[in-house]
Amino acid sequence: RVGWFAITANDGSSITELKEQIFDVMRERHTIHPEDKRAIGHFDLYAEYSKIEGLFGALNIVAFVVGILVLLSGIIGISNIMLIVVKERTKEIGIRRALGATPWSIRGQILLESIVLTIISGMVGIIIGSLTIYGLNAILEANGPVDMFANPSVNLSVILLALAILVISGLLAGFIPAQNAIKVKPVEALRTE
Repeated sequence: RVGWFAITANDGSSITELKEQIFDVMRERHTIHPEDKRAIGHFDLYAEYSKIEGLFGALNIVAFVVGILVLLSGIIGISNIMLIVVKERTKEIGIRRALGATPWSIRGQILLESIVLTIISGMVGIIIGSLTIYGLNAILEANGPVDMFANPSVNLSVILLALAILVISGLLAGFIPAQNAIKVKPVEALRTE
């Protein structure tokens, strides 16, 4: 008499199909109705793994969406800061235009300032994130090994990708303020206080 046994499938075989084939054989041998799902108890580790994998997949999507929203709010914030900077430096921009500065040089200056501001903010975020991961590692090591969350870390390629996204975000954040800066007429700018 067998009370419990474990079965694994060979690589490349479907555990779900194998499970159904075994259930069919067991139902025939023990005269169990084909529709009776509770007569043979079982625990499907693959189904549980799929649920957990789906949960982590959903968490990855949520983290991605939150990251995009944080990035968008940062772009809007830096764009607002740069709009205020352009407004406060209207007279300076007018003097530069009167002295022969090209629209491209003024646009370039505003975009460069926006990129520098974005990169500095992004680097602060990367440092805070790295310190958080370092702290998590210290806490996990102090409480004993946890296989599921062993050694959380971020790859260098992810950091480099984040920096590239920061540069592009800085360009996007500075585009509208740069356009406003090149629209400044030298005569009108010199009149403003």
